[in-house]
Amino acid sequence: MTTFILRVLVLFLIGTSFILPQIHSRSEVMFSDQVAVLMYHHIDDTDGSSGTITTQLFRDQLTYLRDKGYSFISQQDFHQFMEGAAVPDNAVMVTFDDGYESFYTHAYPVLTEMNVPAVNFIITETLNDPTGHNIPFMSRDQIRDMTMRSDLIQAECHTNSLHHKDERNQAFLTSRLMWNNTLETEEIYKERILNDTSFCLQEVEDITGKGVQDLAYPFGIYSKQASELLQQAGVRYAFTIVPEMATRQVNRMQIPRINGGSPFITPERLHQTILRSAQAK
Repeated sequence: MTTFILRVLVLFLIGTSFILPQIHSRSEVMFSDQVAVLMYHHIDDTDGSSGTITTQLFRDQLTYLRDKGYSFISQQDFHQFMEGAAVPDNAVMVTFDDGYESFYTHAYPVLTEMNVPAVNFIITETLNDPTGHNIPFMSRDQIRDMTMRSDLIQAECHTNSLHHKDERNQAFLTSRLMWNNTLETEEIYKERILNDTSFCLQEVEDITGKGVQDLAYPFGIYSKQASELLQQAGVRYAFTIVPEMATRQVNRMQIPRINGGSPFITPERLHQTILRSAQAK
């Protein structure tokens, strides 16, 4: 009997020797007091582009990060962090740009199933004709359905009509435009940016019934003047495409994001990119 008990104990110790390293790796502190803000655009299982990933890759990325010990935080958690509150170690926030319908049909079910919060930055000029584009956009009803059902999904602003470039390849947000061969004045430029931003913020707020104060820069392009105008219109947090970690020290109008929305970014590669960015801090 004694010999049997000893054998059981030995087998138990051998088994735990394999299990414990896995538990340790999942609880490992890879970084703290900073957030990896991830950026996505379009999810589709047949279309292909440098900014499109499949549903399975999206799911695999989230699953891999969770298994590695990452903690997915909400927009509210992120705001509180930027104002001085703590966040879990290995914190990640998921964001999407543009408001494509694929977010509702492909990403939203995965996020709901895995209980992962996310933010989608909406181009509000698309709302009047969401299906009249090469890639369909979400409708007001779809956005309302997601954001009012729970606090898991938030909708924010990606400008109303500034997600364009002119014939000179200049971004609408940061450039004075040509109208009838005449360059718009400084005052008209400022008024255009203020009006567009105010409209976008109010439009999204009307849909969701929630305050809107975040914006993602179209194409990731911004300037000091444009950022100041956005602030005047009510934006408190603005997101770029600079691939770095978000810390409390970054300018709230220049929050960096790490791209996860490329078909070439495997779960392992995304993990390593985050680690490299964190180590740089």
